[in-house]
Amino acid sequence: MAQTDSVAEVSPVIRQAENYVPDSLADIWDVYYRFVNKKGHRPTERVQAGFHPSVFPELAYALQTGFAVGLNANVSFTSPDPAQNISVIITTPQYTQYHQVIIPVVANLWTKGNRYNILTDWRYYNYSADNFGLGGYSPAQADDRLSYAYLRLYQTVMRQVIPNLSVGLGYALDYHWRIRDENNTPQLNDDFAHYNATTQTVSSGPTFSVQYTTRRNPNNPQKGFFGSITVRPSLRALGSSQNWQSVLADFRTYIPFPRNSRNILAFWNMNWLSLGGQVPYLDLPSTGWDTHSNMGRGYTQGRFRGRNLIYLETEYRVPLLNNGLLGGVVFANVQALSDWPTNTFDRLLPAGGLGLRIKVNKHSNLNFAFDYAVGIDGSRGVFLNLGEVF
Repeated sequence: MAQTDSVAEVSPVIRQAENYVPDSLADIWDVYYRFVNKKGHRPTERVQAGFHPSVFPELAYALQTGFAVGLNANVSFTSPDPAQNISVIITTPQYTQYHQVIIPVVANLWTKGNRYNILTDWRYYNYSADNFGLGGYSPAQADDRLSYAYLRLYQTVMRQVIPNLSVGLGYALDYHWRIRDENNTPQLNDDFAHYNATTQTVSSGPTFSVQYTTRRNPNNPQKGFFGSITVRPSLRALGSSQNWQSVLADFRTYIPFPRNSRNILAFWNMNWLSLGGQVPYLDLPSTGWDTHSNMGRGYTQGRFRGRNLIYLETEYRVPLLNNGLLGGVVFANVQALSDWPTNTFDRLLPAGGLGLRIKVNKHSNLNFAFDYAVGIDGSRGVFLNLGEVF
């Protein structure tokens, strides 16, 4: 079908939606049916609203896991209504080179008219990870490894009170058990033992959240703003090992630059602060332990840990092909963590890099992200993601 014919048939409502992508754009399935399976069923050339699963077997690599096999799945629900936010469910179960088991399920679901937003972050880990200690000067050469089992159950229900503004209540559980420290260089890093070495910790309590968003598609935002503040008290009365409190403030904005172009200038700020009490070591703010494990490209997960964390990142996204199949990004980030026990911010920790984007599903505007990033102290690596990093 010619481009002019197909565009003429698209509903004006769909045309205005942020998740609408012109028919000329392509994804990997268009490539497959054009060059590989020419006689197979060709997907529709028009972008459609509805249910859009993207499920792939995975051979992956990350600094903290080595090579991993598993499944990479993103299920998106799109609407022809330009004001309706896209709902997304993500799961990436893996078994890794280091014998880790990782089973996360993350969902961001919106009911009709954005009246309710249901947020889910459930995960089970049988895990081991390098432990570098606390603060910005934690030594990269420390040979210390923590192994543990981990269950996370976060559930929140948000209610829209005025357009784009929601408030909500939830529950958060972090349960670590079978914690074991294998430390071959205690002269470099013995922070875990001195902080609160224990074989089991529980953090359990309610959450109180406020959210404002004009970002319609979390897979690949084309414009808009997202802001969220969550206060979390963990309480002995609800099973916590200790009473402690934290606040997480997360802000993201997306600006077409130049104006009216398909290039996107994106900014991300996250402030993860401990307000009081003794936070369990593995629940402290840490690099790469945000909801989607994307914070701090350039460093392995858990590379820096502290009582408070402030994070800034910017990324510039550009299409490399007119049909949208390939794109590129350049990004830079910086983080700062408070030292222990002084609780002072003593060092800025920058990183940056380049990335390639491959369109996996044009209907949900979902990209596969392949990034290479470099940090300080010789840190560098490849970072993979289904969907934009933020």
